[in-house]
Amino acid sequence: MNLDPIASRLSADGVAFAPAIANAARRHGLDADLLAAVAAQETGGPESNSGHNIVGDGGHGHGVFQIDDRWHSFATRPAAMDPTQNADYAAGMLSGLLKRYGGNVRAALSAYNSGSPNAAGTKTRWSDGADLSYADSVLRHYQRLTGESPHSTAIAESSETIASTGALRAQAQQLPAAPAPQGPLAAPRAFASARAPHSYQRQATDYLALLNDDTDETNS
Repeated sequence: MNLDPIASRLSADGVAFAPAIANAARRHGLDADLLAAVAAQETGGPESNSGHNIVGDGGHGHGVFQIDDRWHSFATRPAAMDPTQNADYAAGMLSGLLKRYGGNVRAALSAYNSGSPNAAGTKTRWSDGADLSYADSVLRHYQRLTGESPHSTAIAESSETIASTGALRAQAQQLPAAPAPQGPLAAPRAFASARAPHSYQRQATDYLALLNDDTDETNS
């Protein structure tokens, strides 16, 4: 049986759980590279394309996409640690946010992380000293995945759920250039205490309100 070409490419680029991510992206009309970039941001770390299936954020973030059990009942169930179900839940959430914010990728990513489309959210320090907001750090991961030789097998996104791949790449090109990877992929950073200056700093978010049909939606 032939491997899904999108999953195969993501896997070759070092993305863990590539089939789960590719399938979830397809089901929800997302760019698979964008979903993979979110996984890399949540449980991979700077200079790494690989997300990890872990419990982080002081025990509150679950799985590859760090779904928060304080705001999502899904995260309290064993299914949250199944990469396939975790990816599908995250893809559904991100798709809903893209719809809500008219395809504005930065707004959707910011809301996924912090609950607000305008918040900087989690800050990430990259090895070259760039200190990026959550959305810009995800887009830098996206640039790493798509960067120098864009792939022709991208999923055709739904016009009502996501801006074009070209628009995403244009946004990514505005970010500081990522240094060429050296050595093995970096290990994931621990979602440790707020005192750690270079670790992921997560913020409490009113996810229930954001997921309400008449109010907001959000993530991890």
